[in-house]
Amino acid sequence: MTARRVLVAAIGAALALSAAGCVSSGGSSSAPTEGGAGWATATSAQAGGGFDALVAAAKAEGELNVIALPPDWANYGAIIKTFGDKYGIKVNSANPEGSSQDEINAVQQLGTQDRAPDVLDLGQSFATGNTPLFAPYQVQTWDSIPSGNKDAGGAWVNDYGGFMSIGCNAKLIPTCPTTFADLAKPEYSGKVALNGDPTQAAAAFAGVWAGALANGGSLDDIAPGVEFWGKLAKSGNLLKVDPTPATVESGQTPIVLDWDYLNVAQADKVKASFEWKVAVPSDGLFAQYYTQAINKNAPHPAAARLWQEFLYSDEGQNLWLAGKARPVRLDAMTKAGTVDKDLAAALPPVSGEPEFPTQAQTDAAQKVVAEGWSGATA
Repeated sequence: MTARRVLVAAIGAALALSAAGCVSSGGSSSAPTEGGAGWATATSAQAGGGFDALVAAAKAEGELNVIALPPDWANYGAIIKTFGDKYGIKVNSANPEGSSQDEINAVQQLGTQDRAPDVLDLGQSFATGNTPLFAPYQVQTWDSIPSGNKDAGGAWVNDYGGFMSIGCNAKLIPTCPTTFADLAKPEYSGKVALNGDPTQAAAAFAGVWAGALANGGSLDDIAPGVEFWGKLAKSGNLLKVDPTPATVESGQTPIVLDWDYLNVAQADKVKASFEWKVAVPSDGLFAQYYTQAINKNAPHPAAARLWQEFLYSDEGQNLWLAGKARPVRLDAMTKAGTVDKDLAAALPPVSGEPEFPTQAQTDAAQKVVAEGWSGATA
């Protein structure tokens, strides 16, 4: 429920892009200088002189520039504070309500300026479509990141994400919907809101695709999703109000389709007033990860790489869990016993295997939605 969602292309290839398997760390063997300049080409901590050397160089730089990271999005406020406190590095946060396109624009427009972003948090397709802008880097936990969730050379790596879910105000709705089929029931007239316009917003676009999967569609055919929401519009069930925390708290949007980590976070915010129930619909299971990358012209190259090491460490991954998001290393950490079990247990249960589109399927689906949404839901 923030501007970061205004990225249809952020759906991208989601959780299962077909990337090559793990590769060994390579990169520059040149020793970094005290200020960290040599780290600009290091493709791993080992290649740059070791993790301790990376920490020392990052501390010498003293700053890290991040962009488009709202403090209340997937626990970024706590993540930024923990990193800054842990290493004594000042984190400069620019345009926290910005989009992935804003991030790419900043990299391109600011070039080698000191205020350029060091690191990026992007929708998948923005990462895969802009790899020449990124510095390849493989964190120490590289081998425990599934191969389908990373560029083979480390130009980008998926980090955290979640499933399309249904949030519901149990104080106002006697029986909350748990499936897409439920959403069409007459009792939900004027109560079902998508998180944004699917021609512009990633979460809403995902809701349309999940609706397609629940109504005979596929990753090659999103049209049934447009038709489904069109029927909800004609029946009066679709509430054409863009949900925000304020509309949820006031009861104006009693049912909201959104990512599970945002709906669960919303539940925590309002629990003193009412129960915000969250269900991941089994009939339209759809998921997405967001992606991390390093600006190849990062003004603080060592701090940028240390930030990545932190995010993909057990500590960083558990901080995503604290934000109700599903970290990319969740399965590996569960097997290793390093996951915070209480935080993992708080995630909404998921039944079934999710569907993951390729970039080509995403591009085709976006065209269908762009051409048909307004007519279907008028």
